[in-house]
Parts: sequence; C-alpha cells; structure tokens
Amino acid sequence: MHTIDRALVLGPGGVVGTAWAAGLAHGLRRAGVDLGGADLIVGTSAGAIVGAVLATGQDPGRLATVPRRPEHRVTPDPELMGRVFGVLGEGGLEPGEARRRVGRLALDATVPGAEEALIAGRAALIGADAWPERHLVITAVDASTGEPVVWDRDSGVPLVSAVAASSAFPGAAPPVTVGGRRYMDGALRAGLNADLAVGARTLVVVDPMAHQFPEGRADQQVAGVGARTVVTLSPDPASVEAFGPDLGDVAAWEPAYRAGLRQAGDVDPHLRSVWEAAAEAG
Repeated sequence: MHTIDRALVLGPGGVVGTAWAAGLAHGLRRAGVDLGGADLIVGTSAGAIVGAVLATGQDPGRLATVPRRPEHRVTPDPELMGRVFGVLGEGGLEPGEARRRVGRLALDATVPGAEEALIAGRAALIGADAWPERHLVITAVDASTGEPVVWDRDSGVPLVSAVAASSAFPGAAPPVTVGGRRYMDGALRAGLNADLAVGARTLVVVDPMAHQFPEGRADQQVAGVGARTVVTLSPDPASVEAFGPDLGDVAAWEPAYRAGLRQAGDVDPHLRSVWEAAAEAG
C-alpha cells in the first residue's frame, strides 16, 4: 500500500458548507497552513468544489463572494429533496438500492437547461478547466445503477464535469452527463468518503455537516483510514448560526465564508505543527 504523508478530506455541505470550507481554508492559509499542499485531496460535493480550487493551486479566498449570474441559476425542488431524504431515511434499505431509488427520482425530475446552468456555475466557482498534477479524487454516483465512481486526472472525465456531478444532490441540482451516463452527488456514496484516504499518515478532515450528525457518523470511517494523526475541522456554534436553516441558501454564502475565516483563527495551533511535520517527513 502506498503511504501518503498528508491527506485532506473535504466533505459535503451544500452552498453554505462550500463557503464555510473556503473561508476556513483561506484563513488557515494566511496562518501558514496550506491545505492545498496535501499529497491527496478527496473532494465530495461541496468538498469537490473547494478541493478543486485548492488542488489547482488557487487561493480559496477567491470564493469570498459567489458569482450570481442568472444563467447559472438552478431552481431547487424542495418536494423532490423531501422524497429523496424519505428514501435515504428508510430503515433496512440496502445502500445500493437506496441509491438506485434516489437516482430514479433524480432522472425523472430533470429540467431542460438545468444541467448546462449547473456546469457553467461550477466552472465559474472552481476557475480551472484542467486536472492538477496534485492527486485530487472526486466522488460521484451513477444515477441509473447506483454504483459509486471515483474520478481523478487519469479517468478521462473533464474536471468541471466531475465537480458538477459530485455536487449534484437531487432536489438541489440535476444529474450531470459524463460519457453518455448521468451522475449525481458523491455524498450518496459514503458521506465524507474518508475511506479513500487509506494509507495516509496525517489526515485532516473538513466536515461542514458535522453539526447535523452529532452522533459522530464519520468517526468509524475516519478511524478506518489508519492515520497516525487525525484532525477534524467542523463548524462551531457561531458558524452554524451563520449558515441559517437552509444549506442551499445563496444569501448565506458570504456570512458562512466569514464564519469559516473567523473559525480558522480559533483552530488549535497544533494543526500547523502537525501539517509542517508531515511535510518534512515526506
């Protein structure tokens, strides 16, 4: 098994989670902790957006504000999202079958022009067309079969398409076409997808939705990575308040970004020493 000195896992979190993670990453960068220097970056949904920015060497501060262009607007479908969460909350349903049912709901609800708007909007956010040399992996799920996929620079999938698909949660965004198939949000694979960082010595997990799962849903997955050092960063109460009740609220973007920026200043200084030591060990 290949050993990875530093891995970064960026989890899902909707619009506000994207903004918060970007603010957090920018604040940490100013403090001397460049998360973009990770040997492996695992990006899922919101984390795919921020991960693409970091892996391509950009300053996440470029996401301090979100472009609000009418041609990028995708209208959410709360009724569809409610049906999706109903399927996901159904007890005893095998995960693959749950994904297939969610996929059928997503495919049946496709709105003309929405996919193109989503891709254009994601392209504006990530500001890059080509996969980086740094190892970035992005998760998604085949909407027809329910099968998870993991893409990287060798997959032959355009970076923007991969990011758009990974962040296409049914009810919030339409499935994205790649190679004649349609794909949806990578969070449907396994939430954070931290298992993809197996082999990392030092693991930093950014979990924008941790407050919605207080039972520690990710603990077992993160523990399975087997890292010597694990640092998990999640929204504090003030950040959660800045998010508001709707994770998809574009109006909360800037407050969420500022909350992440502020929270970066409160992160344990131990993170900097851990991150630097891991780099030196490599």
